[in-house]
Amino acid sequence: MQFAIWSLAAAAFAMITTEFNIIGVLPLIARDLSVPVPQVGLLVTAFAFTVSVTGPFLTVAFARVNRSALFTGILVVSAAGNAIAAVAPNYPLLAIGRIVSALALPVFWSMASSTAAGIAGPERAGRAIATVFAGISVASVCGVPVTTLMASAWGWRAAFAAAGAVCVAMALTVWIVFPRSGLEVPSASRSPLALLRQRAFLAHLLLSLLVLTAMFTAYTYLADSMERIGNYEPSTVGWALIGFGAAGIVGNAFAGRALDGNPMGASMTAAAIVGAAMAASASTIASPFGASIMLVLWGAAHAASFVANHVRVIKAAPAGYEDIAASLNVSVFNAGIGMGAVVGGRLIDAIGLSHIGLGAGAIIVVALGLGTLLQRATGVHAEAAGSS
Repeated sequence: MQFAIWSLAAAAFAMITTEFNIIGVLPLIARDLSVPVPQVGLLVTAFAFTVSVTGPFLTVAFARVNRSALFTGILVVSAAGNAIAAVAPNYPLLAIGRIVSALALPVFWSMASSTAAGIAGPERAGRAIATVFAGISVASVCGVPVTTLMASAWGWRAAFAAAGAVCVAMALTVWIVFPRSGLEVPSASRSPLALLRQRAFLAHLLLSLLVLTAMFTAYTYLADSMERIGNYEPSTVGWALIGFGAAGIVGNAFAGRALDGNPMGASMTAAAIVGAAMAASASTIASPFGASIMLVLWGAAHAASFVANHVRVIKAAPAGYEDIAASLNVSVFNAGIGMGAVVGGRLIDAIGLSHIGLGAGAIIVVALGLGTLLQRATGVHAEAAGSS
């Protein structure tokens, strides 16, 4: 059954390559389709908001589907969206392709998280989910940067064609190796309303929203920043993104070790580091040495933030609500991703591309304040429960 967790990590690699391969090719798409970069950035928003709105409903609708068939189908849908994007002759059809792929994402992340946790058991759930999330880091190393390099050589459509091929390959892999039985499928679906009535849980979701909004205010436009501010060639940007993702593998590993003991502490530490790195980007991105240090710290904390915030929210939910908690958090993650793309675009128009890292860092400061308040409130409740 442990191999099933690694197959989910492979599927996660395909899903993240699909979601974020557009980050490295924003400037190329803008030039080819003759639209402004911030408008292309809105494709990130469209993808994210589609996930955010449809996630809880799709998770409930597919809760009883056999996991092997479900994960295979999810990857096929994602491949179809990539195929549409790869052949799109204009911006509207490209947007449609992105939305098709987006429909697959929330079901995958909610079900993959709970499935991995169920396989590993409660004491090792954090490490199991971190293993699945390692697919994010590997995609950052091998998926997104490689598609960026391919796009610099053969055009941006190659990035989507490659992501589609990866999804097809992973669909075949999951279909062959994922167990057909032995994984419990819930007999009934729980309503998300019960969780949404809990103020503490809502605060956890708000914290995820703030952190992801901050992260993607700057990360959405990282490739554009490196080209226009740092004056790096597109191929150099691709290699820099590989380093960014490689640092993420290390960050994900450290997060996985910390999560089973202190999810909130891991979340806050990662947020503080990513905020500092983003704020420093304006003064370091033009220097190859400074940019290297900044990107390593940013990449490690970026990956750690994904898994830390996800496990934190799942563990904040009552027993039996893990799927719904994961689905709601994926929706919030993607709302943050979409909002980050919008906020970053507005900051570019208002104060310039070089200052979006500072704006992102300011949002992280707000998130750290909320996290501190939530941590104190949780501690007070725990002490009260212990003394009663």
